[in-house]
Amino acid sequence: MSYSLRPASLTDAPAITELLNEVDRIEIGRPETDLHTVETDLSHPEADLARDSWLAFDGDRLVAYGLLWDESGGERVDIDHYVLPDHQRAGELVLDEMEARAVDKARANGARRAVVHLHLNVRPTLDLALLKKRGWTTVRRYHVLRRALDPATDLAPTPPAGVRIRPCADEADRERVHALYQATFARHFDFQPRTYPQWLHDIGAERVDWSLAWLVSTDDLGDAGFLLSRDDREAMGWIRSLGVLSDARGRGLGGLLLQHAFAVYAARGRDTIGLGVDTANSTGAPQLYGRNGMSVHYAVDTWEAVLDAPADGV
Repeated sequence: MSYSLRPASLTDAPAITELLNEVDRIEIGRPETDLHTVETDLSHPEADLARDSWLAFDGDRLVAYGLLWDESGGERVDIDHYVLPDHQRAGELVLDEMEARAVDKARANGARRAVVHLHLNVRPTLDLALLKKRGWTTVRRYHVLRRALDPATDLAPTPPAGVRIRPCADEADRERVHALYQATFARHFDFQPRTYPQWLHDIGAERVDWSLAWLVSTDDLGDAGFLLSRDDREAMGWIRSLGVLSDARGRGLGGLLLQHAFAVYAARGRDTIGLGVDTANSTGAPQLYGRNGMSVHYAVDTWEAVLDAPADGV
């Protein structure tokens, strides 16, 4: 079987969304990819679609897709890769192109190697033997958690004395959320520092409902944590990120933000809310989510390849 490859464009977003939802049905049992998410990915400022994206076709049918971006300016390069199970050769062709491009990016950054990361469902449509024989290994596991919501029982919590929750109301609040995100996630695995404009793009700020982002403050510390969520996914409400400063941990602020989000989303008519968490998170986040009724929906592994990227002529 022969395949044709070409770069993606923004006009391919509907076809890519359809492919990703076909992969979703196989891997997790239902489609959970939205068109606007794909459009945001394709607009990534660190991805040049002409050189950093690949579509593989069997005739007119899209069977594999890849996207590469470089946020580090160094050796770290990220990729997304999707392939239908009966078209592994197409997936391998896309992977060939992505690995070569990652080496080129790292070399251009002055690095001597490319450290490439790829997130895959623990039971992916990609044949894992293809990755393993190329030297890829798993380095982290994440859980996508979810929780049922009920407007009769998920009621807004009452903050304790000296604690306040407020919605993200203006530009200053948005900048504060960004600063708290950078501070609270700085030591997390795979964290890449992002400027405020970069972060706004990452979260698709033009589509963000800022009334669904909240800051928690205390009398002694001021703004000490945040929760950023989104209600534009068809599958469920989604908590994009939650962070509490280290000096404020152990005071119930994370649980308070979670319970506030549960109440808001239940009142909006959502019956489910979800989020993703690093299972090796050292701040106690998995335990926090478990205590608040969240359970595993599916698991995702981070795969890593370390590829030599010697300077030209070396």
